[in-house]
Amino acid sequence: MELAGYRELWRTHGVVALLASSLLARLPVLATMVPVTFLAKDASGSFRWAGVVAGAYSVGMAVAGPVWSRAADRRGARGVLLITGIAWSAVLLALALLPASLHRVMPAFTALAGALVPPVMQTLRAAWPRVVEGSALRTAYAVDATAQELLFMVGPMLGATAVSVASPRLGVLLAAAMSAVFIWWYALRQPGAVPRDSAADRPLTARLLLWHRHRLPLILSFGLWVMAFNSISLGIVAFADEHGNRLIAGIFETVWAFGSLVGGAVAGALPGRRTSYVWRRAALVAAGMVLCVFATWSSLSLGVALTVSGLTLAPAIGALYERLGALTPDVARTEAFGWMGSAAMGGAAIGSAVSGAVIETFGVRYVWLMAAVLAGISSVVLLRVPPEVQQELPAGGLLGETA
Repeated sequence: MELAGYRELWRTHGVVALLASSLLARLPVLATMVPVTFLAKDASGSFRWAGVVAGAYSVGMAVAGPVWSRAADRRGARGVLLITGIAWSAVLLALALLPASLHRVMPAFTALAGALVPPVMQTLRAAWPRVVEGSALRTAYAVDATAQELLFMVGPMLGATAVSVASPRLGVLLAAAMSAVFIWWYALRQPGAVPRDSAADRPLTARLLLWHRHRLPLILSFGLWVMAFNSISLGIVAFADEHGNRLIAGIFETVWAFGSLVGGAVAGALPGRRTSYVWRRAALVAAGMVLCVFATWSSLSLGVALTVSGLTLAPAIGALYERLGALTPDVARTEAFGWMGSAAMGGAAIGSAVSGAVIETFGVRYVWLMAAVLAGISSVVLLRVPPEVQQELPAGGLLGETA
């Protein structure tokens, strides 16, 4: 193991501030759903209605994500982030102050809030190739994927803490306040766009962007992965319920995420192959899920298998980000990541629905088999995606001098 990639990344001027601001900007987005769900449940007295309210939020995100991402490519990320950040905070504020008697209009508010979620993740992943290159770029995507695992744990926990200590309304108000501050800071840290003065730099239509022999497999594969991940999350809950100990569901999710954190950190430090194929990473993800199929005979064995399986996740996700960024022109890179986000939302919804039927029809262990099949399919889909080719580049990145 070597730390050259990390050293080059951290020494590049502006990287630390860009990454730190993006993490804080993503935090309110991930902290919102828990208080919003409880706010809807308390107002209506029904978890069914809370599910409708949460679903409207997801639909808004899936539909509007590519639109804002495309606007960021065409008009600049900074303006789009500032506009959506302020608007999103305003809608959350209105939702928090909505009287309980008007709970029937909550889906309209959450759909609008979902449609105004700032494209933080998309703009960050589109920005990395303009900031660093070479081993530092691979490390940047690995760090991004690893940090996302941390945020998936910390964000919902922050929202749940606000609900437990105070109330759901305070949790939504907290997310609105955090958004107004952190997204503003992140917007101001955006790197400058690459000059566009040729016909080749004209914005791509959605059809040309998506219907591409390399980009389409990458986006579809990410949707398949998220479908698999959501299926496993439901399988973990079902396994815990089946064994009469619901507490272990949280433990399993934690060890799974911990494995991914370790895997991402190690992947960022490794020098890597001279040519790195993303389909190999997908095959490792599938292998980890197959391991879990044969580990469902006890809680201990499944916990160990989930930890091992988690080691493959962040490296694979980081490699997928890197390939999509590298194979998309700068004029459309943010939009490409926006479509990847929409594929993830669709995969999450399908995975949750299908895995429930699999559990009731065949049993819990078959959820991991289904997930392994989905990851295996993605590996085949990715076969023709060209590999990352390692090159020796001068330190300091593309932002200029080192810090």
